[in-house]
Amino acid sequence: MFCQHREVGLVKNATKDIVVGIEKSEDKLVIKVFVTSAQKQLNVVLNCNDRVLSDEIIDLSPEHLYEKEIPSSGVDADALILIVNEPAGRELIRHETTTGEKKVIPSAAKPAHQPKAIENTEELFLTGQHLEQYRHAIYSPVPYYEEALKRDPRDIRNNNALGAWYLRRGQFVKSEPYFRKAIATSIQHNPNPYDGEPYYNLGLSLYYQDRMNQAYDAFFKAAWSSAWQDSAYFSIAQVDMLNKDYEKTLEHINGSLDRNARSGKAYFVKVNALRKLKRIEEAVAIATIALNMDKFNISVLYELYFCYLELKQEPKAKDIIDTLLKLSTGNSHTLIEYAIEYAALGSFAEAIELLLYTDKNNSGPMVNYYIGYYWHKAGDQDLSLSYLEKANRADPYCCFPNRLEDIAVLQYAQNINPEDARAPYYLGNLWYDKRQYDNAIASWEQASKLDDSFPTVFRNLAIAAYNKQKDPEKALTLFEKAFKLDPADARVLMELDQLYKRLNYTAEFRLSNLEKYRQIAEKRDDLYLEIVALHNFLGNYERAYSLLMDHIFHPWEGGEGRVSGQYVYSLIETAKLKIKNNQFREAIENLNRAQSYPHNLGEGKLYGALENDIFYWLGCAYTGLIDKENAILYWNKATMGLSEPGAAMFYNDQQPDKIFYQGLAWEKLGNRNSAEKVFTKLVKYGRAHKGDEIRIDYFAVSLPDLLIFEDDLKKRNYIHCKYITGLGLLGLKLFKEAKKIFDTVLKEDAMHFGAKTHLRLLETLNNLPV
Repeated sequence: MFCQHREVGLVKNATKDIVVGIEKSEDKLVIKVFVTSAQKQLNVVLNCNDRVLSDEIIDLSPEHLYEKEIPSSGVDADALILIVNEPAGRELIRHETTTGEKKVIPSAAKPAHQPKAIENTEELFLTGQHLEQYRHAIYSPVPYYEEALKRDPRDIRNNNALGAWYLRRGQFVKSEPYFRKAIATSIQHNPNPYDGEPYYNLGLSLYYQDRMNQAYDAFFKAAWSSAWQDSAYFSIAQVDMLNKDYEKTLEHINGSLDRNARSGKAYFVKVNALRKLKRIEEAVAIATIALNMDKFNISVLYELYFCYLELKQEPKAKDIIDTLLKLSTGNSHTLIEYAIEYAALGSFAEAIELLLYTDKNNSGPMVNYYIGYYWHKAGDQDLSLSYLEKANRADPYCCFPNRLEDIAVLQYAQNINPEDARAPYYLGNLWYDKRQYDNAIASWEQASKLDDSFPTVFRNLAIAAYNKQKDPEKALTLFEKAFKLDPADARVLMELDQLYKRLNYTAEFRLSNLEKYRQIAEKRDDLYLEIVALHNFLGNYERAYSLLMDHIFHPWEGGEGRVSGQYVYSLIETAKLKIKNNQFREAIENLNRAQSYPHNLGEGKLYGALENDIFYWLGCAYTGLIDKENAILYWNKATMGLSEPGAAMFYNDQQPDKIFYQGLAWEKLGNRNSAEKVFTKLVKYGRAHKGDEIRIDYFAVSLPDLLIFEDDLKKRNYIHCKYITGLGLLGLKLFKEAKKIFDTVLKEDAMHFGAKTHLRLLETLNNLPV
């Protein structure tokens, strides 16, 4: 049972990292105070309308949450004030449950228009920025920036934004011209532009292209802009370190810290430069300041280790390493991040040494690729090659490179060890993640030629073949090869089965194939459910129901409504057979069971779920029992709900068959006029909208189908509208026309449950109990 607590408020003090909250239940208030660092002698006071409800002095630490219960009788929950004071009396944080102001309800969010429909380049830029900021899953910012540049090729912000988009996706050469165009516009009247961001981004683009002198100049130009001084001077200092000019490094990193005194990375550069200049005591002092601000600054912590070694203080150095390993847990992903900071300063020996602390004997692919790359930079090619070979032999499971720095590392590995089949595979993963699909396919194809026994690369190529190259047959060949290479891979079996489904393979073929690998299929809920669905589709309803009840399902993204849908379907179809066989009480039992979902399905019923079909068939079952009162009751229930058909893209949208059963219920109630209106609406909608251009809704969060393969939304809408038309014609008793349409639907989609179900209904509709 869930606690019936209502959170009255939650507030955080950003400076002292204190969080306070008040909760209210029926008979008590609960005040809570949480801190992220030890705090002594805090004064916690709760007031209500000038009356003190609680006043305590407490010591707090992150391990101990302060929590106190106070009776709520006679307390106005909308007039509470919770205050936390320092020992000296200074107020640290205050939380009031009301300010007395009436809060204005914000306007609802509006969807983005298509690029061509947007009026000006300003709005195109802002829309693109919004899509990037919120990482929109469906809409890309690129068409908005491109549309703006079609209208004004010299636009500063759209050139910079599009360049930055390519830069973040590893297309360094492609990004450069956009930054140069933005700069050219911005300096046409003034050599020092208003905004230094395009110069800074150009510097990054050149830096990743290893054109350090040009990058250095671009960073300096960016530093003319106040907003970019800390970032620009930081990058300048990094190049100074690469050039071993440590005095200049200090000058420029101090310029960065003047603008951003809390930059942990800038402190690391400063400490490193001081150590290289043998100013060890200063380095220790600066490192101490940095670690007081951020105890998790592992690169500064590691610098402190080297400082203590220089000072011959080995016990302290050992303590530092113990702390470092405790904080990082020796995790390779974490330590690679900090090794990259060292490599950016040309400190390759330190980067290598840090990576050698990683867990599991440095067994991961990327950590070995990095060590090999850094040995190359340090000048030892033999050691470099040995680590590249170790990386090649490492287990590729769950290796998904994603950093921009990974690109140079993997490209180096490819060039030095051309027999390495894994480096292009990993690089392909990175390119696909960055939406650079042509590059990804080229890398995977190279990997597949080097090693034709690695199943995952063929699986990846198969997805790219279907979604990006629009070649389903090629995708099928590649998927079948991937599964043949590893018949124990449940994920590939699921994806292969979904492709068979997309390519309209028969239900009999798919079920036979899945049953052949039944033990593998049972490892995944979604795959197991396909077996259930195939049994339902082929009319094995009791078998489908038995399989459902023998399995515990877990919710998954994109699977909403799918398990419960098969559960309900199996019970309704079994009930219909029982009605046909005059087993009316058993049918009623099934239909009642269909209205509540057992726990093992892993999902509950949506509030307001429409069950017109269940109620219609309950009415029919009660008619068989000569119980006219209940029959009329359920047929009336079956007429409820919206009667306007729609696209039904999402799992909680009203499906057209629910509307169809409204019409059948009206007919049973003797209201043929209302029934005909419902059926005619279905026919009109289907015929009017079958050619519509369909886009996924801007605010879409979950679709009813597995999104492994990109969908043809226009075709999907066409099938949907044909099906709606067929339902309407069936209701109007135009059986030949309805059958023709349902046959067409099944030809386009061999697993269309609605068409299959209502083809069966064609034969029995006029023979139901009256």
